[in-house]
Amino acid sequence: MDSVFALTQVLLVFYVVTSAGFQTALLASAAAGMRRHQRAAWSEQSQRLLASAVTPTVTVLAPAYNESASVVASVRSLLTLRYPGLEIVVINDGSTDATLEVLREEFELRRVHPSLGGALVTEPVRGLYRSERHRGLIVIDKVNGGKSDSLNAGLNVATGELYCAVDADTLIEPDAFLRIVRPFLADDRTVATGATIRVVNGSGVRDGRVVAPRIPRRLLPGIQTVEYLRSFLFGRLGWNDLGGNLIVSGAFGMFRRAAVVEAGGYRIDTVGEDMELVVRLRRHGYETGGPSRVTFVPDPIAWTEVPENLHDLARQRDRWQRGLFSTISGHRQLLFNPRYRAMGLVVMPYFAVIELVGPVLEAFGVLGLTLALIAHVANVPYAIALLLLFYGWGVILSVTTVLLYQWLSEDPYPSGDLPRLILFAVAENLGYRQLTVLWRLRGTLGYLRGRSEWGQPTRTGFDGAESTAAS
Repeated sequence: MDSVFALTQVLLVFYVVTSAGFQTALLASAAAGMRRHQRAAWSEQSQRLLASAVTPTVTVLAPAYNESASVVASVRSLLTLRYPGLEIVVINDGSTDATLEVLREEFELRRVHPSLGGALVTEPVRGLYRSERHRGLIVIDKVNGGKSDSLNAGLNVATGELYCAVDADTLIEPDAFLRIVRPFLADDRTVATGATIRVVNGSGVRDGRVVAPRIPRRLLPGIQTVEYLRSFLFGRLGWNDLGGNLIVSGAFGMFRRAAVVEAGGYRIDTVGEDMELVVRLRRHGYETGGPSRVTFVPDPIAWTEVPENLHDLARQRDRWQRGLFSTISGHRQLLFNPRYRAMGLVVMPYFAVIELVGPVLEAFGVLGLTLALIAHVANVPYAIALLLLFYGWGVILSVTTVLLYQWLSEDPYPSGDLPRLILFAVAENLGYRQLTVLWRLRGTLGYLRGRSEWGQPTRTGFDGAESTAAS
């Protein structure tokens, strides 16, 4: 037992020191990035973009599978976006509910018969529709093939120089595109940009717009609100100056269309298609001398619905872990490879050790330490101090993230919600974090066993209706 305790102690200390060191650096980098961004004249830039002759055209791709509860609100939100020459392509991926019917009725869709082609092979397209009310709105009806196949079908139809991939249950702020497109204008090496995603649960929504941002009152979505703030602040923004991002959220991200098509589009054999595409794009850029820069822009806000129950949340985190494992495994040649500079030497190792192997180290270390305490072979004050340090740092990190976001963001939550946010940040480490570790371990085992299903999480919809949404 002594040797087991010694091993678990080494593993836990290694994980605590390594993760805390990286996260502190990321948080400091994110804070500096937020300050720089805060000083930028975004409103002036936005007005210039609206009148600019060089503003790139943008296509929005919105896959939808059984999204009848929320797809109308989502499309309405897209139609309110302030951006010149915007094209919106909704891909109905063989829905078995009334998704296509509600789109037809709400937007007066008319079937068109162009010759369909494109460089990317997809499941058969059953019909193509254009709205009589909004000429920039196109709907593709196709045989079910999953989210990646839907995005590839959308790419075959898209005409924009850039495209934005969004989930069909995502709501986007009207000026978000004017902000997220700026890195493409500032640097030709930019191949993709990501943006902040916030939790819509509990907020007031009208006509596809979030009109009353609020922190959820229920514990589970409330903790996820803190998770999302932390993930997008230091987990995305922090990487801008430390080697670049590997993840652009599938809920809201913009890409250079030609680069994605050249790289082969989205892979259909992974449940982590968003991360895999970004890693492949960056890798392809390094290997061919093409664009490889991926940037996170903190202010463009998109809103997404998060799981309201443990069953759906468990399936989501399981899938995320399998997607991470698939991406790291599929691009393992990048690990510690100086050819890919900071991406190979810093970013990929972080995701491999802290994000992928981290749940195993954490579970083994905490379980071993707990058993050592029960068997009276551990120094009790030392063991308790180590556990308090480990989970106490998680609380400090989350609370600091919340305070930084409220202080530096141009669109903070109402000040009256701050105490509840802090309570959720504390509560996250008291049971919730341990559950996510178990779910991620299950995802790791699932990947090793060859599981590839997405699952069908329950969506309440923005109007309170209920549907299932996943493909």
